[in-house]
Amino acid sequence: MVVLSILFLCLGSHAQASFDMATQNLPSAPAPQAAPNQTAPSTSLNGQPSSASQANPGTAVSLSLKQAEALALKNNPQISIARLTALASEQVTREVRSSLWPTATANLTGVDSRANSRITAGGLNNPIIYQRAAAGVMVSQLITDFGRTTNLISSANLAAKAEDQNAAATKEQILLAVDQAFYGALQAHAVLTVAQQTVSARQTVTDQVAALFKSKLRSELDFSFANVNLAQAKLLVLDAENNENGALATLSMMLGYSRTQTFQLVEETTAISSPPSNVDDLISQAFAARPEILSLEFQEQSAQKFHTAERDLLLPNIRAVGAVGDTPVRNPVLSNWYGAVGVNVEIPLFNGFLYTARSREASLRAQAAHDRLLDLRNRISRDVRTGWLNANTAYARLSVTQQLLDQSSLALDLAQTRYRLGLSSIVELSQAQLQETHAQISNAQAAYDYRLTLAVLRYQTTGI
Repeated sequence: MVVLSILFLCLGSHAQASFDMATQNLPSAPAPQAAPNQTAPSTSLNGQPSSASQANPGTAVSLSLKQAEALALKNNPQISIARLTALASEQVTREVRSSLWPTATANLTGVDSRANSRITAGGLNNPIIYQRAAAGVMVSQLITDFGRTTNLISSANLAAKAEDQNAAATKEQILLAVDQAFYGALQAHAVLTVAQQTVSARQTVTDQVAALFKSKLRSELDFSFANVNLAQAKLLVLDAENNENGALATLSMMLGYSRTQTFQLVEETTAISSPPSNVDDLISQAFAARPEILSLEFQEQSAQKFHTAERDLLLPNIRAVGAVGDTPVRNPVLSNWYGAVGVNVEIPLFNGFLYTARSREASLRAQAAHDRLLDLRNRISRDVRTGWLNANTAYARLSVTQQLLDQSSLALDLAQTRYRLGLSSIVELSQAQLQETHAQISNAQAAYDYRLTLAVLRYQTTGI
């Protein structure tokens, strides 16, 4: 019995030594790393250029966030649309102001009439028609309409200022969209890097488990689990490549390009600071600085001025009129030139309650503009408070995701050690790998999520 025991011990030691030699190259958990610098997509699983590189051959252009914002302001068509609309609205003010200036028209008239003919139908008119040829000028000048034109000018001017604020709001919206696309592209590339590292680590594990399976030191179940984990990692890479290409397409569109460009995105080096502590101050800043609020305030004032102008339609309109001209071909009883001046007072008496309805319509629209302003203030207050809460949550996630990554890496190290010693199954190792990959992705995304929430909060308060 003693001899048999010694023999079994020798065989067991030999088998353990063989197992240790075969498994000593199993990879350890990847050390926690900061998100790498953003680069253009380079290689895919098979080592060939990725789809983005194939679509846009050539050297990637280095692009920082500030450069991206400057390109968007220069190239994005929505910026020029808003600016041109604001410029067009300024011309409306000139159109309305033209009523205060005199109007002059030149007339050239020639009339051939049948002898002894008279106009006897068609209304109340002077029935006598003289054969003549004449040229003259008519001049008309508004004396007063009791403030209606002045109110129309003020309304148009305020509407132009509202369009200026709309243009500023469009600019801020484009800058926010550029920031979102930029951080989205950085985040997608960070996830792709994690996915590629995961494929490399799991490929090594699969190769080692395959060697153990061939040596009859591990079961086919272990080999199958390792292949499943490797396939999941490759699927993760495919999804990450697709997300990165989509993020670059979105960024290129926001920068005003019709085709996806190849960029080498440069990460921000500014230190991450905590979000503001007082949300009420942020809301007050938003009420004072948001161009959307300023635009609606101008629109409300414009609507009020227009209501006053529509109400003034019920007042008289006083206008001076003058005419002068020459009649070289005429009836002998007529003078060879003519001239006259006069004043016309137009007093509205009854037109089917048209002016009353127009005044009422303008009043209701002014009230609607006031209520829209109140609604916008409420929504901006909510947006600022929500953005502030999101920023605080994203800031707290920075430390939590780092702790999660540290602990998951430690758990993977322990699971790998237990698997080498034969104290656990491939299921435990697979679970540890999955948790570590999830922790790496969460940690890579956390910093970009926080910077993006700060950009959103800054947009909602004082603008980017």
